[in-house]
Amino acid sequence: MPDTDEIARSGRRVPCTPAADPNAEGGSGLKKLERPLRVLSKARSWLRFAFDGAMEEEADRSREPSRAPLPKPLTRTLRGFEVPPSPYVTEGRSPKANSSKAGTGWRAAYFRLRGPRMSAGGEPAWLLAAVFGAVFLLSALPLIRLGWAGIKGLEGGEAVGVLFEAATFAALRNTLITAAGGTAISLFVGALFAFVVALTDIRGKLALSFAFMLPMMIPPQVTALAWVEMSGPSSPLLKTLGLAPPLGSPQPLYSLAGIALLLGVQHAPLVFLAIRAGLAAAPRDGVEAARLCGASPWRVLSDIVLPLSSPGLIAGAAIAFVSGIGNFGIPAILGIPASIETLPTLIFSRFASFGSSTFGEIAVLSTLIALISAAGLLLQQRALKRRDYRLIGLAGARAAFTLGRMRFAAEALLWTILALLLVAPLLALVASSLVPAYGVPLSFDTMTLNAYGEILFRQSMTLTALKNSLFLASAAAVGLLAVTVPAGYLLVTRRGRLASLMAILIEIPYALPGIVLAVAFILAFAAPLPLIGVSIYGTIWIILAAYFSSFLAVSLKPVMSAFLQIDPSLEEAARLAGAGFLRRMRDVLLPLLAPAAGASVILVFLIAANELTVSALLWSAGTQTLGVAIFNLDDSGSSDLASALSVLVVVMVIGLMAALEFFAKYLPEGVLPWRN
Repeated sequence: MPDTDEIARSGRRVPCTPAADPNAEGGSGLKKLERPLRVLSKARSWLRFAFDGAMEEEADRSREPSRAPLPKPLTRTLRGFEVPPSPYVTEGRSPKANSSKAGTGWRAAYFRLRGPRMSAGGEPAWLLAAVFGAVFLLSALPLIRLGWAGIKGLEGGEAVGVLFEAATFAALRNTLITAAGGTAISLFVGALFAFVVALTDIRGKLALSFAFMLPMMIPPQVTALAWVEMSGPSSPLLKTLGLAPPLGSPQPLYSLAGIALLLGVQHAPLVFLAIRAGLAAAPRDGVEAARLCGASPWRVLSDIVLPLSSPGLIAGAAIAFVSGIGNFGIPAILGIPASIETLPTLIFSRFASFGSSTFGEIAVLSTLIALISAAGLLLQQRALKRRDYRLIGLAGARAAFTLGRMRFAAEALLWTILALLLVAPLLALVASSLVPAYGVPLSFDTMTLNAYGEILFRQSMTLTALKNSLFLASAAAVGLLAVTVPAGYLLVTRRGRLASLMAILIEIPYALPGIVLAVAFILAFAAPLPLIGVSIYGTIWIILAAYFSSFLAVSLKPVMSAFLQIDPSLEEAARLAGAGFLRRMRDVLLPLLAPAAGASVILVFLIAANELTVSALLWSAGTQTLGVAIFNLDDSGSSDLASALSVLVVVMVIGLMAALEFFAKYLPEGVLPWRN
């Protein structure tokens, strides 16, 4: 083989247009192809003229220098290698100008659109449009319809009168009182558990967190029913223990104080989660430095821990307040028997007595609830504004305070509070389900399982409710993955205003009260759907659509956590290997997402199977859910059947939470709320 210098010298001696050599390698073949190549060149010129009108471009191309063939020694050396063609750039003509000419003309644009288009991140261009369209239909469209109906009701004057009625003022006052009282109770109980669990060295933190999260997972109407069965003169549990007050005594929970108490118990886990998350990220070296300087534990708590935990306190208070504003189950069970109405129960009663102006009135009342909720969230942002909460230091899970001899007392205090708030009401619920009638004391002679047999085998209404709830919860849990998996992928890989807007639209339905969302879907789907002319109002499909909107954020969180923990180099390697988007999703991402997707399915199923607030306004004959069935049984006086069905629901909730805990080691961090 000739050396490099000889090849270089021979390359410099090659003229621009070498003479034809019949003995040269490949020369005879090239000569035979001259005529076909000229024909193809002219055909290509006519095609460019027909589809682009680029006569000037063809003239420019004719002036380009021809490509000189390589010398024979280099040709033999590089035999078998295909060098990609590189563009020639002449003086006064840049590649940018060349590309701009090639892209002119509507015909060229049409042919460019026909090919598969990919974004900068490697996903198809239609993916963002499809996911954003689905999120818009589920989140923004019903709320826009609600706002439009509220504006039209105020303009027309038909529904504006509902704002000035005495019942509306009373319901607004009761809503604010119970929500504020419940927020105060939630802050006290949730902050106590969060500080002790996150900052001290007590034992059994996982068991405490798991048990403390149960009230949030149990439906609110079940919580209210359990507390009613535990208190009052007719409580089977108190009668069995000989602690029941005398007959004729009032039920203490049928009051504003009772509603506020149970709202505080129901929403205390939300405050616990918000505060514990902030404390887990707080640097422990500041606490250690203060202790080394001689500061007492109370001084450290007041000067360091409380300021660092103030964002969690404010966020937890805002979440508890907004949840209390829109809660329907507890005010319905405790308030309706005592003629105490809140805004959600007022909307329910107006919807039950349907009239010509019902839609306008419930739209105005729902808009009022949404405005109060938005005001609570704005107060949270204002409280956190102009404060710098950036933390410097190493965060860790190690306890900041060692209790020593006080550890046993702290553990006893927390377990006692759990026994009073959770165990005692559930025991009262079980006792009420085992007696033949409300008020009968529980004993071996009166114990019976007739209520469970009636619920499971003879009551058609409860069996229908069970089937509907299982179908709705399963369909919502599995079907939401079709939206949340691509949405999570786009939110992780893309940055920009459109991605931020999509994230906000996903969160809004979950933050709004369920009663507002239900009214929005009634207004959006009361008329027949366009194009197909079919109405889903009064069917089970409108409940499923509302569940899709309400639990979209719940399904997205585990998927987002998994996407954030996947190394981007894995997908990038598959992309460089030539794998398309669907192939990368199937072979690389979905196997890694499987545990998080399973957790998402169980979490959505857990919440949707016991839901009441949304379905209370959307159900009709044959589409009732478990939450609606429990409410209707208690409202009709069948307390034993309502208690038996509630016990079955609680057992299902605990079983699903235990299944999630069993598979916790396979799930991404932060998916299970009761785990640190």
